[in-house]
Amino acid sequence: MGKVHFSYLFETLEDAYPSPKKFEVCRHSDGEGQGVRTLVPFIRGQLVSRITGLLSSQRKLHTLQVNETTHLYDPHFSGMLLHSCSPSLMVDMKRLEIFALRDIEAGEFLTMDYASTEDVLARQFKCGCGSDGCRRWITGFRELPNREGMAYLAEVSAGRKTLTAKS
Repeated sequence: MGKVHFSYLFETLEDAYPSPKKFEVCRHSDGEGQGVRTLVPFIRGQLVSRITGLLSSQRKLHTLQVNETTHLYDPHFSGMLLHSCSPSLMVDMKRLEIFALRDIEAGEFLTMDYASTEDVLARQFKCGCGSDGCRRWITGFRELPNREGMAYLAEVSAGRKTLTAKS
């Protein structure tokens, strides 16, 4: 995992915004894309960071939904948070703040559940978070899996049935 340049619009204004002292954006261990890794620990309930970005009417990669018609584009920090079905963070889009859902150790990649902020995703995808409650296919809160997702979930379900029958 190589370090990637970290730059955030408000990193010099105050300690509550992301800074290279607390976070780094780097390639995830699976080699697929980048994520935000914390350089400092956080305790459950602690404010991890405030966020900012450009407001847009378009939904795209690296945006977070503010309301039905507005999205916050931040390809430098909050838009780089990785997904997990059992996330380490809660993103409050009304206050534009991120809080720790559990204790987070220095060196961990920060994760959120994309369905907690997005009604519809820019792109649905296969989940590999490995959590006990993993949904296997990630969609927005108000959408059903697309054709690819339905096929993948059927394949996963068939695979489970085969494994159960062999046990």
